[in-house]
Amino acid sequence: MERNNKLKKLLNNISATDAASLQKSFANHLECSLAKDTYSATKLDLYKSIAYTVRDRLVERWIATQQAYYDNDAKRVYYLSLEFLMGRSLGNNLVNLNFLDECHKALHELGYDLEELCEMEEDAGLGNGGLGRLAACFLDSMATLELPAYGYGIRYEYGIFLQKITNGYQVEMPENWLRYGNPWEIDRPEHMYPVKFYGKVREYTDENGVLKTEWTDTQIIMAMAYDTPISGYCNNTVNNLRLWSARSSREFDLELFNEGNYFKAVEEKQRSETISKVLYPSDNVHEGKKLRLKQQYFFVSATLQDIIRRYKKMNASFDAFPDKVAIHLNDTHPAIAIAEIMRIFIDIEGLPWEKAWDITVRTFAYTNHTILPEALEKWCINLIGTLLPRHLKIIYEINSRFLESVKNKYPDDVDRLRRMSLIEEGHEKHIRMSHLAIVGSHSINGVAALHTEILKTNVFRDFYEFYPERFNNKTNGITQRRWLKKCNPALSQLIIDTIGDGWLKNLDDLKKLMPFASNKEFCETWRRIKKTNKIKFAQYIKQTTGIVVNTDSLFCCQIKRIHEYKRQLLNIMHAIFLYSSLKNNSCKNHVPRTILFGGKAAPGYFMAKLIIKLINSVADVINNDPDIGDNLKAVFLPNYQVSMAEHIIPAADLSEQISTSGTEASGTGNMKFALNGALTIGTLDGANIEIMNEVGSENIFIFGLTEKEVEHIKMRGYNPYEYYLSNTALKTVIDMIANGHFSSSNSSLFTPITDSLLKNDPYMVLADFASYINTQMMVSKSYLTQDEWTKKSILNVARMGKFSSDRTIREYAGDIWNVKPVTVKLNGS
Repeated sequence: MERNNKLKKLLNNISATDAASLQKSFANHLECSLAKDTYSATKLDLYKSIAYTVRDRLVERWIATQQAYYDNDAKRVYYLSLEFLMGRSLGNNLVNLNFLDECHKALHELGYDLEELCEMEEDAGLGNGGLGRLAACFLDSMATLELPAYGYGIRYEYGIFLQKITNGYQVEMPENWLRYGNPWEIDRPEHMYPVKFYGKVREYTDENGVLKTEWTDTQIIMAMAYDTPISGYCNNTVNNLRLWSARSSREFDLELFNEGNYFKAVEEKQRSETISKVLYPSDNVHEGKKLRLKQQYFFVSATLQDIIRRYKKMNASFDAFPDKVAIHLNDTHPAIAIAEIMRIFIDIEGLPWEKAWDITVRTFAYTNHTILPEALEKWCINLIGTLLPRHLKIIYEINSRFLESVKNKYPDDVDRLRRMSLIEEGHEKHIRMSHLAIVGSHSINGVAALHTEILKTNVFRDFYEFYPERFNNKTNGITQRRWLKKCNPALSQLIIDTIGDGWLKNLDDLKKLMPFASNKEFCETWRRIKKTNKIKFAQYIKQTTGIVVNTDSLFCCQIKRIHEYKRQLLNIMHAIFLYSSLKNNSCKNHVPRTILFGGKAAPGYFMAKLIIKLINSVADVINNDPDIGDNLKAVFLPNYQVSMAEHIIPAADLSEQISTSGTEASGTGNMKFALNGALTIGTLDGANIEIMNEVGSENIFIFGLTEKEVEHIKMRGYNPYEYYLSNTALKTVIDMIANGHFSSSNSSLFTPITDSLLKNDPYMVLADFASYINTQMMVSKSYLTQDEWTKKSILNVARMGKFSSDRTIREYAGDIWNVKPVTVKLNGS
């Protein structure tokens, strides 16, 4: 204890956040950590020096936080996610630690620009879309709310991919985000766990006559921990994100090496470490499927071993496990954790089945993020039986007991048994991982009111009828610290100067802005900030793509994963409609527009990649037509990621949230845009409905079929060709695509798209086209009256209080996890 206190006294100076202390720490790291001086230092070295400087100031809080959780014997939340789309850490930590201005001053006095150094940081390649970004927002809110929480995932060496656009096509390149190191992480070789695969299952009777099961002859891969600090806003809490990296249990075969078989000597190491190489390997081939399942079990197994190790420090039995541990499954990817914890409880800890199952269900909770059938994971029984033979037996047993309970309630309903079974029958049997997650969890939640209703009445209707008390809604949210304070400093400063900074911890405080929506001076400043953001982003567009855009134009933004249900097609069809109208002079009261796209298509998703090509081909024609000039531009921004979103969102005028109603679980991009003053054009889908309810229907542009109408039309028999024949504008747009107007060297290039739209149109693009075009005309009309537009923009921001991830996490903590805040105190505080 005395030694620890002495060390703490010596470390006190690294906690200081005045400019002089920051400068001293910065210089020390440049010389002592990186072995550079001001002559040899690169911008990357300078970035790392300031990153280490900031990390130093996290460490004391980080250690104190973990100790506080032990001292309070607190119940802890473990958030399991295959993705954490963290973005960049430097700016976010400076905001949360509340010395952004001091750091800027310290570096400026040394002749360096903080913003320039922040741009040197690579986005962490740990996620792809909304699922991972939500997880990152949740970690921020958990720390801000002082909740004892941990994130667990995989430390991918490569992200999903680096997207380049070549001749209009997406080209995937390796995203080696770790090539220059990661100053925010700390490796923990002392926390390394064996993870088993393959092998066989042996049953035997022990000396007491009890039937036992043993998983033997397995292949072992080691999971090594890497920790990243997650800071809370203006408090002392720094939680932990622990990511697992795969290591071989046998690094190097010296005997083979000495025999001259150099490649074979390291083959095992290379094969083992493939598990944590890449986020989402393509599952179009069997080996890709196998690697995905390996990844899921790998991080789940290591995580549960780590959780149980920590629990055993304070507890001699598992009786209190659900009172001290809450494990949350972020979608179905970690669902194998339910079978794994049962294996640990029964095979290793010796608990009887009934007790083990009771503990498991009381411990686990599951968030569903999708209703799309292809995203509700299923694993082939043969694959699981080969990789995880013990888990297959456990899943069969879970299913058998579960179906028995269903049969007791519905004795004559064989169809219900078939629908609810964890095993999907057919030519090839599959395990339904979403069913496993539901049966093994005490709470199942959707992420928007409509999404949850669809889960209860459609996707999981049988389960809702069987477990009505387990289902609940937790509408998603975003962290205002990153998505307003950090990414839009000028607007956030205006808000702080006007109503104070209470909104950074209580977003409902933004309601205080409402009276200022009629204040002329305030509105002029609001418009001026938006224009400045647009000018700044226009420079970014020129640097990135070479395209010059009109900063007086309406910036329309659709930035998200490329998928047919998100309907980037509808957006580019509107661009073609505008182009055609301008060419034939039929466009009345035209408002100049810049239509911006960003997002990645899965490497194996042919149609999504062809949509990217179409967007770029249309953009190429529009942008190079002298008749069009500044009246219309279309831009596809390559390699969309969190740091790019932070440039786009503050500059956006219009947020395109145009998925087919009933397909988007929630969306969080809609919230980020609205929080920064963009108006939304969208369908009644996901969280758009709740945004409309909050901001008012007069301050949002809603179009298209409702979820019920979509369902009704499909049941009646949807014929997209009828819409094509009956709408002249739509026919013109489709014909221009089909006849090669945007693909002169290959007129049939986009035939797969036009054929799909005219013959099938699964996401009702043609059915919603007319409504979308009419609503876009309303957008243009509204934009012409800038005073009215500005008022709508201010009211959108003022009424976004509900959509803070702080609110969402409070609901999770109170309704599902039953965890309480733990205030962290530092020495002297």
